[in-house]
Amino acid sequence: MAAIKKFNGAGKCRFCHTQLEHTFVDLGMSPLCEELVKPEGLKKMEAFYPLHAYVCSKCFLVQVEEFVAPSTIYTDYAYFSSYSDSWLKHSKKYTDKMYRQLELGPEKLVAEIASNDGYLLQYFVEKNVPVVGIEPAANVAEHSIKKGIPTEVKFFGNATVGEIVDKYGKADLLLGNNVLAHVPDINDFVSAMKKFLASDGVITMEFPHLLRLVEENQFDTIYHEHFSYLSFFVVEEIFAAHGLTLFDVEELASHGGSLRIYAAHTEEGRSPSERVSNLRGREDAAGMRSLAYYNRFTQQVEETKRKVLEFLIQAKREGKSIAGYGAPGKGNTLLNYCGIRTDFIDYTVDRNPIKHNNFLPGTLIPIYHPDRIKETRPDYVFILPWNLKTEIMENLSYIQEWGGQFVVPIPELTVYTPEGKLAVA
Repeated sequence: MAAIKKFNGAGKCRFCHTQLEHTFVDLGMSPLCEELVKPEGLKKMEAFYPLHAYVCSKCFLVQVEEFVAPSTIYTDYAYFSSYSDSWLKHSKKYTDKMYRQLELGPEKLVAEIASNDGYLLQYFVEKNVPVVGIEPAANVAEHSIKKGIPTEVKFFGNATVGEIVDKYGKADLLLGNNVLAHVPDINDFVSAMKKFLASDGVITMEFPHLLRLVEENQFDTIYHEHFSYLSFFVVEEIFAAHGLTLFDVEELASHGGSLRIYAAHTEEGRSPSERVSNLRGREDAAGMRSLAYYNRFTQQVEETKRKVLEFLIQAKREGKSIAGYGAPGKGNTLLNYCGIRTDFIDYTVDRNPIKHNNFLPGTLIPIYHPDRIKETRPDYVFILPWNLKTEIMENLSYIQEWGGQFVVPIPELTVYTPEGKLAVA
């Protein structure tokens, strides 16, 4: 086994403050993944930052350094949750479940941190449950407010939680989907959640599971906007340090494999479920409390890069045309790490109109409306948001009319033929 590499000057762990020395994976230099390039910016210099993930030798939190303040990243954000039909379905299912399970009604308060465009809270509003969203991106929050969802345009933490509690009261259900990984000061964030939670309230948080990231080679989910990459046992320790107990957990298929944790005040004395002990055991059995587990990841990432480039080089030599689908953060990590530009992928498309006629950061691949695929009839459609591949392939099934095929790069490069068969490159 290769020796674990050590690096100096990487800063300290954002949870336990141990000096970071051990590399999880180094993806080189990359721009901010959601900072699209506008046409007038094509000849201007872009900012690139090291995309180097470390693992803490004490608590085993995987993390990247903070190079750009969240206030810069999220002031004007290009990600809107409502443009994914499958994500809306997921959110509606969650809403129905929690409404029944917690017996929510007009006297209860549901609060969502990073509520985006109101994609989820709208379903609680339909059930006449009082809600409040906390969303720092003003351009995104505007869409939520137009739906009639009370929304505080601010970052959540100890600096703002008192003001929110004074205005709305404490939350009976406090939720956050794919936000825990986005906060640079995770101690401040979790301690503020405890202050916002009613005495008998419940917190649910969803986040991609680090175990699945490693097992399924999801290195493209690493980008600057994701400060932390979370295992269950690490999150359990972080919450416990701030007086919160994880009493249940669900494993979800969303985002390539996520966890939904359930937390309550430790003083409430809830006993952890069997699912909690089972997941702890699986993470321990996988070796997640050993640095050797994290040291192996780099090799499989490098091999994936080779396979992706081999496929694209061969396809272009055969005169094939390739279009992308989607302009997600994960796609920009993959494209920049592999050095894929318009010499391989002619353009990409996205349902979000805010992204149209702009360019992907770093690679400068143009972004168009999905109708562009019908107009140009590419031989291959390279799916960048691979976690939505089923939805995308159903929506674009018409490419079979001209023999078009889908390419999915993660966990390993796979070509989907018109007959529905799989051909692994």
